[in-house]
Amino acid sequence: MTDAAPAKAARPYLWGSLSAFGLFVAAVTCLIDQAAKFWLLLDMHLNSHVPVVLTPFAELVLTWNTGISYGLFPQNGPIGPWALLAFKIAAVVFLWVWLSRAPSRLTGLALGFIIGGAVGNAIDRLHWPGVMDFVLLHVETAAFSFRWYVFNLADVAIVAGVVGLLYDSLRQGGAVKAP
Repeated sequence: MTDAAPAKAARPYLWGSLSAFGLFVAAVTCLIDQAAKFWLLLDMHLNSHVPVVLTPFAELVLTWNTGISYGLFPQNGPIGPWALLAFKIAAVVFLWVWLSRAPSRLTGLALGFIIGGAVGNAIDRLHWPGVMDFVLLHVETAAFSFRWYVFNLADVAIVAGVVGLLYDSLRQGGAVKAP
């Protein structure tokens, strides 16, 4: 007879049952984001500063976001961009730990989208003057004009991931728990 309590199952910190799935989604998301950006710059010559009209409400324009979401807190000095990159790295590490504990494929998919989008935008900061944004949605009528913020595919993936986490938390009857 032993006095030892039953061993508590070790909680994974870097790898779980859905880690490979989520990281695959992240890699594909990042690859698509980067491929689209290079295609728009090198083949479409989006840097010619001429908008490419797609529909009456959408066009491609080139902007460099030196801040965070929606251009808030622009960073142009030598320290600011590195601080934003360090923050992004810390967020990706946190999301990776969360992914290792993901309770469902939807959570793994959503976290993969967020990680892939964050990494895609972080890569931009390493080799360009900021994050490359290029999709502009707008409504123009005689009485009303509205222009949304310019965004990119990584931003779409991040938003889709957040929506997936919110949906999954409602579907499961409680919040999706982060570590």
